[in-house]
Amino acid sequence: MKVVLFCGGLGTRLMAQSRTTPKPIVPIGPRPILWHLMKYYAHFGHREFILCLGHHGQMIREYFLENGNGHGAPHSSALGITGHPVVLHGRNMEDWEITCVDTGLDTNIGQRLRAVEPYLNGDDVFLANYADGLTDLPLHSYIDLFRSHEAVGAFACVRPPQSFHVVTVNGDDTVRSIQPAIDSGLWINGGFFILRREIFDYLHNGRDLVEGAFPALTRRERLLAYRYPGFWACMDTFKEYQQLQSQYERGDAPWTVWREHVRQARAVGR
Repeated sequence: MKVVLFCGGLGTRLMAQSRTTPKPIVPIGPRPILWHLMKYYAHFGHREFILCLGHHGQMIREYFLENGNGHGAPHSSALGITGHPVVLHGRNMEDWEITCVDTGLDTNIGQRLRAVEPYLNGDDVFLANYADGLTDLPLHSYIDLFRSHEAVGAFACVRPPQSFHVVTVNGDDTVRSIQPAIDSGLWINGGFFILRREIFDYLHNGRDLVEGAFPALTRRERLLAYRYPGFWACMDTFKEYQQLQSQYERGDAPWTVWREHVRQARAVGR
């Protein structure tokens, strides 16, 4: 199943790291967050990636051309790899096929998605993501749930990780309750989308994905939320970057599900 990754934003809230480096290739440990996310999908057998590029797109192309043993397209920096799949082999990118597509500088997510429709090659169902979040969500179970419904789209529904407090106020402005957002019963959109080709019927006239297509799907009861209370984190701010970096450095990185797979295989072999 193909995976569309939205890599074209400015990352303005991560400016301490992303002023000169695109957010998708800001490193967590020795490798970019984008690599961690792609490694997650590859662990579940999804190795065909379509990168929607925008700001600093050439830097993202060059990262993969310089760090993988690529075959299938010209390797000239001037040509890049836009529109041509490059199959990457090696220890860190096992048989990944990556297609980079320039989707504009100020394009919304829905229109970036429309721009890469021709590269889906007729696939009825595909995956998509913001390229700045990590999770240990059981992807197979999520896909099975989606396929058991007639939904056009689905997203991971997660607990808000921020340290904000949710306040309930009475009519006279006295506070009725105050509690951490994570304990409030709220769920938020965590990305990790699953989409059917029918989604493109909802993306005309410049519509965005979440703010345009999803409300239309909601009215038709064609949108699914996969509620996942386990690990999920995004790297939207410098503080969140520091938290992910700290977790990785101390060996507490739940999103590295491929490492758990290796550990289990070694344990069985003993």
